[in-house]
This record gives sequence, C-alpha cells and structure tokens, in this order.
Amino acid sequence: MRNFLRKLERAFDAFANILGVLSIVFLALLVIVVFYNVVARYLFPAANSVAMQELTWWLYSAMFLFGVTYALKENAHVRVDIFYEKFNPTAKALINILGTIFFILPFVALVAFFSIDYVSEAYTSHEASANPGGMEHLWIIKSAITLSYAFLFIYAFGFLIKNINALLDVRENKGSEFLSGNSSGAQSV
Repeated sequence: MRNFLRKLERAFDAFANILGVLSIVFLALLVIVVFYNVVARYLFPAANSVAMQELTWWLYSAMFLFGVTYALKENAHVRVDIFYEKFNPTAKALINILGTIFFILPFVALVAFFSIDYVSEAYTSHEASANPGGMEHLWIIKSAITLSYAFLFIYAFGFLIKNINALLDVRENKGSEFLSGNSSGAQSV
C-alpha cells in the first residue's frame, strides 16, 4: 500500500510539474510581449496595438492561474500561520489533510463549477474586448479559470496523498522532509 501511495504521489507531482513548466512558458512569453510593447511604443508607434497590450494581461493571468497548482505542490503557497510554523510534523500533516478536505477541495470545486457558466456566456455571446483593436474571443482566457481550477482540484488529491505519506513517514520515525520547517519556501503572513 505504501508503495502505491508513493507512486501516486509521484504521478500527481509530475502533473503539477507540467503545470509549473507551462507557467514558465507563459512567463517567458509575457516577457517577450512586454519587451515588444515597450520597443514598439517608442520605435514603431504604428506597430503598437491594444491587442498586444491586452495579451500581457492574458499571459499574466494564465501564468498565475496555472502556477497555483505548482505552488501548492512545492508547499510555497501563502498561508496565515501564526501557529502552524511551531507545530510538529504530525500536527502539520493533519492540518494540511483537514484543510485540503474542508477548504481547498470545496472552494476549488465551487470556483471551477461556477466559472463554467462564465466561460459559456462569453463563448455564446462572442464576447470581445471593449477596447477598439483589443483581443477577441475572451472565452479563451476565461476558460483558463475553469481549467486551472479543475487542475488544482485534481492536484489537491495529490497534496492530500503527499500529506498522508508525510504523516506515515513521521509515524514510522523517518521524519518528513516535506513538513520540516519552512524549507520548501512556504510564505508566511
């Protein structure tokens, strides 16, 4: 059973890593588009367009939306941890497990579910930017909300399994690298 849970954890982590790489691609594209916009604004004013400026918003949104899953995988999400930092690994694992079940999964499922109508309405109405020369087909970026939250919902089960494995490791006196301190880069508020 433990080997199965470890394999499952690695599969979910690989899934989150793919989304992390996708976020990096969006970031690289964002840098290129912003660079182009700056150069075009000063050197080629005729080449500067509203659509390219709006594309930066799209890329930033996509980078953030798809990067959230990777941040959860790396335990680098922002949390309010007045007490969490001082807890032992067992308490941390239990908090993460309960938090995933009672907060992450329901919230993410609700956002993913309710964003479907948001995307559908944008698609059926052929919603486009209100700015002249702006981006068309706004359903594309709006669908990133649904898709990214669906991916986060899927990975939340991986985060759950990761914490179950960490809890089992702690109980077997092996310790847990995942839960030890704030070494993974988790941000505290």
